[in-house]
Amino acid sequence: MIPTQDASARKKEIDEKLKQEQDTLSFILENLEKSDQLTKGMVSILSSFESRLMQLENSIIPVHKQTENLQRLQDNVDKTLSCMDHVISYYHVAKDTDKIIKEGPSGRLDEYLACIAKIQKAVEYFQDNNPDSPELNTVKVRFEKGKELLEAEFHSLLTRYSKPVPPILILDLIGADDELDTQEEVTLDHLPETVLQDIICISGWLVEYGRNQDFMNVYFQIRSSQLDRSVKSLKEHFRKSSSSSGVLYSPAMQNKRKDTPTKKPPKRPGKDDVLDIEIDSYIHCISAFVKLAQSEYQLLTDIIPEHHQKKTFDSLIQEALDNLMLEGDNIVSAARRAIMRHDYSAVLTIFPILKHLKQTKPEFDQVLQGTAASTKNKLPSLITSMETIGAKALEEFADSIKNDPDKEYNMPKDGTVHELTSNAILFLQQLLDFQETAGAMLASQVLGDTYNIPLDPRETSSSASSYSSEFSRRLLSTYICKVLGNLQLNLLSKSKVYEDTALSAIFLHNNYNYTLKSLEKSELIQLVSVTQRKAETQYRELIEQQIQSYQRSWLKVTEYITDRNMPAFQPGAKLKDKERQMIKDKFKGFNDGLEELCKIQKVWAIPDKDQRDAIRQAQKRMITQAYRAFLQRYTNISFTKNPEKYHKYRPEQVEEMIERLFDTSA
Repeated sequence: MIPTQDASARKKEIDEKLKQEQDTLSFILENLEKSDQLTKGMVSILSSFESRLMQLENSIIPVHKQTENLQRLQDNVDKTLSCMDHVISYYHVAKDTDKIIKEGPSGRLDEYLACIAKIQKAVEYFQDNNPDSPELNTVKVRFEKGKELLEAEFHSLLTRYSKPVPPILILDLIGADDELDTQEEVTLDHLPETVLQDIICISGWLVEYGRNQDFMNVYFQIRSSQLDRSVKSLKEHFRKSSSSSGVLYSPAMQNKRKDTPTKKPPKRPGKDDVLDIEIDSYIHCISAFVKLAQSEYQLLTDIIPEHHQKKTFDSLIQEALDNLMLEGDNIVSAARRAIMRHDYSAVLTIFPILKHLKQTKPEFDQVLQGTAASTKNKLPSLITSMETIGAKALEEFADSIKNDPDKEYNMPKDGTVHELTSNAILFLQQLLDFQETAGAMLASQVLGDTYNIPLDPRETSSSASSYSSEFSRRLLSTYICKVLGNLQLNLLSKSKVYEDTALSAIFLHNNYNYTLKSLEKSELIQLVSVTQRKAETQYRELIEQQIQSYQRSWLKVTEYITDRNMPAFQPGAKLKDKERQMIKDKFKGFNDGLEELCKIQKVWAIPDKDQRDAIRQAQKRMITQAYRAFLQRYTNISFTKNPEKYHKYRPEQVEEMIERLFDTSA
């Protein structure tokens, strides 16, 4: 059972909590009533506001629509006025642009082009809106006038500023490729930069708006003349320099330059310096054309539309290229005339030129890419002509060596080297600088069949130009051997002109020895050995044979001092008259023979000192050895009362006489 005191406290606590809850409920109810009143007030306010907004909207919307219509009308009026001003401006274009068009574009190209743009728009407007109006014809005439003046300005700028490239600069340009240590790049500025930009601007306008291609013809004609004059000025520079200081290069490049575009041609018999200059000039002009043409194409690409560039370039280079090819044809014609005169050494002028043309051909082909076939074929045609005439000269030269007539008056009286030999060797030596060129000449004419050289499939192809360098070298070797063989046969024939077989032997000896020495001093011996490995040995054998043949001429002297058909004489024995006469005849025969041979052979010549000394020494040994033995046999035999009459020469004197052989100065 809960105690009464606790129950009373518990009840009291519950009553207090109940009272609190009732107070809270009363507060909430009071607030809800206030909230309802506020809500009703807000609804009343909003309803009043909505009513007023509707009234305002009904008033404003008509005003807004009216204002909007007014604004639209204002815009239309403004636009109409603007269009009227724009249209009216077209009617004033001719008048507004008259002064600028008449004065032309010079010095104010941008302003002038802006002026023409206005005229062009006027033309378009009248064509579209009023094609029958007189104003259309007026602006059309003005546009055409403006275009004509632009074309004239294009022509004027090109003409005024297109100048030939100075020869010194061209030579620097040519030499730049050969200067590996040259840091600066040689460039050509054909036109001032501002002028170039004006020309580019005009050409662009003429293409896009002028619908005109005539300016391209103007361009190639002016630049073509400039290119041709540049090449000709270089040629003239060579001529002037050859007659003055001889300096052909600019001071800037002179110390750096290693060589000219190709090796200068070798000297030939009778060849003068003027021809040297002409050859060198032509070689340089070929290189100059390539470099200048490359530069012209670079300039052209900035000015001429892309699809017209190749055709314009083709036309531009024709004059200079044709003049170079004509000069090359003249060289071929001159060589052909020289062959007809049998002046084969003159044909050597072709070799340095042909060598350079073939070396330059890859650059030529690259420069001429995209040009007409007729243009591309000009250089190959010239090369073919030169190879053909060169091969003809080589063949006819070989035949001339073989068929050179044996003319007695043309034979050297002293048996020295014949002019035919020296000329033949000199001609062959001059081929050394152009081995590949000469070999290609022979190969181009398919001379392998002539020389019976088998054609290895690895060495040849369908075209003669594809012969390998090794095959060409063998072909050239065979050709040289043919010339030397022809020379040997001709010399043998010529030697028979001499009545004295000893002089004939000396003649052949000198010529064979000269040939061998010349071969050994140059690379000719290496070329010959390609197909004739024993050539050197064969020549030495020929030389020795002629020495032996010459020595036999002394047999008619030495036969007098031999014991043949002579009895043995005892010292102090009395000789019969017949025996004394036999001894006298021997002394007299030796003395007379010695004197006669020394007199005759003294005026003969052996130019090679080593050979001359060797032959003298051999003769001295042979003669004096036999002569001493002869004297020893008859020293103590009395065969005459005047021994000094027969014993005219001591052995030392005989040696001195032989020592003076082949010495025309003694």
